[in-house]
Amino acid sequence: MKRRETIKTLLAGSLAGGAVVSSQSCKTEGGVEGVIEEAFSVGVGRTPEERERDRKLLAEDFLTDDELGTLAILCDIILPATPTAGSATEAEVPDFINFMSKDAPFLKVPIRGGLAWVNNEALKRFDDSFEAITEKQRIEIVDDIAYPDKVTPEFNQGMKFFDRLRGLVLTGYYTSKIGIEDLGYVGNRPNVWDGVPAEVLKDHDVDYDPEWIAKCINQEKRNELVQWDDEGNVLNN
Repeated sequence: MKRRETIKTLLAGSLAGGAVVSSQSCKTEGGVEGVIEEAFSVGVGRTPEERERDRKLLAEDFLTDDELGTLAILCDIILPATPTAGSATEAEVPDFINFMSKDAPFLKVPIRGGLAWVNNEALKRFDDSFEAITEKQRIEIVDDIAYPDKVTPEFNQGMKFFDRLRGLVLTGYYTSKIGIEDLGYVGNRPNVWDGVPAEVLKDHDVDYDPEWIAKCINQEKRNELVQWDDEGNVLNN
């Protein structure tokens, strides 16, 4: 199974269970800022204090343009575009990670330090920044930190950063519009139930009473509430 398909399989159950909070966390007009402003406009569960805090976070600078450039490359190495789905940067995952680092300040040092580690490693090996080196050279560095069970001690710091980053990329991507569409998740939708399948009833040697079928599994009346009399008889049949 391909990497992206494996990730999708693992995440589909989480989505169905409601683990993902928003289907628009990254990809909307204006990125993360657009999502928050949209929430402001409809008053989605935010107190005035929370709304003010969000605005302050949006106004705060954290990652520099150079750091965002390095981050974008790493995000797309983790989740590149496919013929059927956009890349991490198309889902605006770097902006998501930048915002999350401000929202959860304990991420600031690991993220900034990890980006510095990657650039220092590129400088040591290839005498240039991570953005400036070739794709092959970037993958050479990433291969040394991407597999925790194979990492040698000198790459432990890079491995810890990349492991944390991978989790943030997956969270940002698969809670974005692009990621949700890639999963094929459609949310909770009403369906039509016309009873237990005939083959199952046959296996258990039972059947429906035709009178009750007409009363209780009539799709024309699916939006009507059943009314009962004191003796348990259905009134609105």
